[in-house]
Amino acid sequence: MKDIQFRSLLIRLRQEHLLYGYDHLTTAQKEEFHQQIQQVDISLIERAKKKVAPSDRTHVTPMPCLELPQIKKEAQRYQKAGLDALANGQVGAVMLSGGMGSRLGCEEPKGTFDIGLTREISVFSLHMDTLKTISNQAGRWVPLFILTSRFNHDYIVDFYKLHHYFGYPSKYIHFFTQETNPCVNFSGKLMLEAPGVLAVSPNGNGGWFGSMLRAGLRETMDAYGLKWLNVFAVDNVLQKIADPLFVGATILSGYSSGAKVVKKAFPNEKVGVICLENEKPTIVEYYEMNPDLAKQKNPNGEITFRFGVILNYLFDISLLEKIDIDQLPLHMVKKKVPYLNEYGVYVEPLVENAYKFETLALDLISCMESCLPFEVEREKEFAPVKNSSGVDSPESARMLLTKNGFIL
Repeated sequence: MKDIQFRSLLIRLRQEHLLYGYDHLTTAQKEEFHQQIQQVDISLIERAKKKVAPSDRTHVTPMPCLELPQIKKEAQRYQKAGLDALANGQVGAVMLSGGMGSRLGCEEPKGTFDIGLTREISVFSLHMDTLKTISNQAGRWVPLFILTSRFNHDYIVDFYKLHHYFGYPSKYIHFFTQETNPCVNFSGKLMLEAPGVLAVSPNGNGGWFGSMLRAGLRETMDAYGLKWLNVFAVDNVLQKIADPLFVGATILSGYSSGAKVVKKAFPNEKVGVICLENEKPTIVEYYEMNPDLAKQKNPNGEITFRFGVILNYLFDISLLEKIDIDQLPLHMVKKKVPYLNEYGVYVEPLVENAYKFETLALDLISCMESCLPFEVEREKEFAPVKNSSGVDSPESARMLLTKNGFIL
């Protein structure tokens, strides 16, 4: 594209502010910038202008869940089926680790955060120890795929190398990077990270499978003989990965997916709720749930929509392949996004100033034919590390780790 055409395009889009510093770019930098702009989904700009927010989800009904007493009765059968699947090489794990630890007060990837008290214990090391334990029980290494972002990929790979892959054979660990979406300010303007470079953010954890395919990992999955992928969030330090009990229960149920859930602590807790929408399994985020429904109780006095997801899912790979990943809904989230202003000054905002557009892993549940909600004990499997203090902080996570026998 010639310079005059590019300028005309930006003027037509009312994004001519992006021309700051353009004349000083090299030919190669200009071409790369042209490609960036041509790949922008214009609908994102329109959504930001209209400030489209999620509406309350009211056409939902409670979804039956496999609860703890039932699981306890069938534990031996579930455990055997799960270990058989793991021993036969049918289960792989996917760690979602595209974010940074800014809310924790550090600028490194969340997985590198030191959760130890008397010794160094990174979040990554906790997950790798869990996976080693399961691999020993199954008598075979569980393949691990680690989702990174362009912002933390090199750091995470180097961290694993520095720690000798935490005693896990490196040939069973595969790193791949998720795609990005442009950030848009509240006036519908695209933002610059630097002259000729758009400010972008990872496109959310819902695109993990599409990113795996684009990274050429389908052949790798076939080589392992994988049939199931267990997807989990890096920031829950008590995650049970490739849990035989969960895997076995899902397989024996005949369902195409499974979701670990915990009972909500209170009606407005900020967790997504698993339920039925138009008779299909779905997960409604806390900010999309109608307030009256969130408070609703059944005749036993329990919260009607009481099962919250903890971002630990099991998916049938053959059905994941049938999903059009590009058609997943985009969630618009307000964030603080650093940017280059019209005077060429790099600004790090103190308050939210832009929208990021993300797909969410929970939306994949709605694309599956069926889902098994699988209840786990909250204090044994849910200790997220998201905030620097208070709820879901290193302090609260350390207390739960200690309670579960971890020596920190």
